[in-house]
Amino acid sequence: MKKSFQLNLLTAAISTLLLYGCGDADTTIIEKDPIVVDEDDDHDDHGHTDDEFTIESLGRLAVLSGESNEASIFDLDDNSLLDTFSLIHDSNTLTYSAGYRFAVIASRSNDYVGFIDGGMWREDHGAHLHDYEQAPEMNHLELTGSRPTHIVKHDGLMAVFYDGDADAGTPAAVQVATDLNISAETSDLASLNYTVNMHGVAEPKGEYLLTTVRRDDAENTSAAKILPDQVAVYHLHDNEYEQEQVLDVLCPDLHGAAQNEDYVAFGCLDGVLVAHQHDDEYEAEKIINIDGLDGLRIGTLYGHEESDSFIGIAAGHGGGAAILVNVDPENGTMEKLEWQPESDASPVSYSFSHEAETFLILDSQGYLNILTPHEHDGETHWELKESMQISEQDISTMPEGMSFSMTVAQNGHYVYVSDPIAKHILQIDLETTEITSDIDLNYPVASITWLGIAEEEHDH
Repeated sequence: MKKSFQLNLLTAAISTLLLYGCGDADTTIIEKDPIVVDEDDDHDDHGHTDDEFTIESLGRLAVLSGESNEASIFDLDDNSLLDTFSLIHDSNTLTYSAGYRFAVIASRSNDYVGFIDGGMWREDHGAHLHDYEQAPEMNHLELTGSRPTHIVKHDGLMAVFYDGDADAGTPAAVQVATDLNISAETSDLASLNYTVNMHGVAEPKGEYLLTTVRRDDAENTSAAKILPDQVAVYHLHDNEYEQEQVLDVLCPDLHGAAQNEDYVAFGCLDGVLVAHQHDDEYEAEKIINIDGLDGLRIGTLYGHEESDSFIGIAAGHGGGAAILVNVDPENGTMEKLEWQPESDASPVSYSFSHEAETFLILDSQGYLNILTPHEHDGETHWELKESMQISEQDISTMPEGMSFSMTVAQNGHYVYVSDPIAKHILQIDLETTEITSDIDLNYPVASITWLGIAEEEHDH
């Protein structure tokens, strides 16, 4: 295995970093005027090109503090701190919205989902793409369903699954939002309301929603009855999702879901349920667990529109050693990856790169493991390209309850990795596997997520 520590940072770049602490009363807000087009723009080309309306930027980084209820937004073009926001609750998770404009702050125990506008977004004006760049700000929209747990994004849609609360008699529910909904602070979102609580998940796919069904305990084949064992297809009508179909393949102890361009996958006790649309209906089949899983359930799945296969993570309910598998829905096969975690290292974060050229696994020993796909006999296989050391710190000094974390840029080949021990965030170029920049902080980071204008094709 190739392991290399690469901290060859550019001296000039480091000297220009603006170092700020959370809560600093002297924080400077950098505001950039949005690009404005004439009001008489009738979506004709007028001889303009996209370059006149688009922005060249690395994007922004949302950073959740590990020692206070604050979140900060950094400009990745110069690593400057744009603003810091005090959060309502102490216990939070951080992710991104479906269009990467908003940082999504969720507090499951407080029934809360809130949003910070990262300040960069794109609008498609037909004849050209129109980019905007301005100061970050707190959005006033708050979602308040019971126990928001799984937040799934796909193709411009974000589905928030609320588990509900049996003690309070609160059933599960789903809300689906776009970045436009969040920007307009629209509280009347497309929704689905159940009659019973469950630890479930919903996958938005166009006007459809593939989501979980919890049957009566006497019928439910799950060992843990709060887990569903079926998947249903719902269709959006008048801002509400109505059930059109229940897939006929059972999925006991269902947990974890993902999708690519053609398939939606759900993790089951005995395998992976994969569903795909055929004409006006969805069909499903089960890819049975292989013997190499040693009885472990695949409870986490990762998918990408540019990848034909899913990466599944099998582990015990309470954690422990993980086994990684490649799930091929087209061929109905499953195989262990050639690379598996070291015995003394447990994965702490996973992600596809923005075009699925690589699959990234960040582990507890401070190594970024970079896997690449290759084709053989019509099937995709993943192999280790490089194992890159991203920390020289004594791992035993990791702050309690914290770990390394990462986020992937959606407009280039960068991944950002936070080190709570060293209190900094590294920018890593995935093409050269070199560390190219460093944001120094005076607090440990709990979580980071990339925000900005994602790279996408535009057809005039």
